[in-house]
Amino acid sequence: MTWLEQTMVGFDTETTGVSTATDRIVTAAVITRTGIGADAAVGVRTWLINPGVEIPERATEVHGITTEQARAEGAEPAVALEEIAGILADALRAGFPVVAFNAAYDISILEAELSRHGLPSLASRLDTDDIRPVVDPLVLDRHLDKWRKGKRKLIDMCATYGVVVDGDNLHAADADVLATLDVVHAMARAYPAMGEVALNDLHDQQVSAHRVWAESFRAWLTSQGKTDDLPSIAWPVQT
Repeated sequence: MTWLEQTMVGFDTETTGVSTATDRIVTAAVITRTGIGADAAVGVRTWLINPGVEIPERATEVHGITTEQARAEGAEPAVALEEIAGILADALRAGFPVVAFNAAYDISILEAELSRHGLPSLASRLDTDDIRPVVDPLVLDRHLDKWRKGKRKLIDMCATYGVVVDGDNLHAADADVLATLDVVHAMARAYPAMGEVALNDLHDQQVSAHRVWAESFRAWLTSQGKTDDLPSIAWPVQT
């Protein structure tokens, strides 16, 4: 039995913007899935959070949550963030992988939010020196099919790997998590060696793969005179 047939914990956030340092989490989903296919056991937790700031119209257009709705229905950030971090920490301590598309964004913004509200970081809750094991299909896809042209958003990856989704529902955190978990399994069918690699080794391979991609992309951006907002070479937490 490979790790693909065991428990995976999917994680996604929808936020007020794209900055992991200054933006806030508006919705989050953690989905625990054990097994493959119709017989898989699935547990779903979702949160609507009052971020304490105005939600820009552009962000609302993406995830559908308005400032008014978040204020009226959202949980207090410290309560929700503690629940989210606790669930993820329990999973990681048990050796279950946290699966997230563009994991460096979601984990980094979670760490920033925990710090903002005076809560222990996810990293500090673990028995290791870093947050692991994490599985990120975006990092893996850039490494395994680096020359493929076109975009690599979640919806594009679903099309590439034959995962059927309701496109109207993507950008809801729970729908994105389910699609991400399905993409991981579809990628493993295309690249069977994925499932044969131990999770900690796969994590280390992703650290290296992301660094190679980020260094190359940073060099290209710099050559184009674009020196603002260069991608961090660190993964799965941006520095």
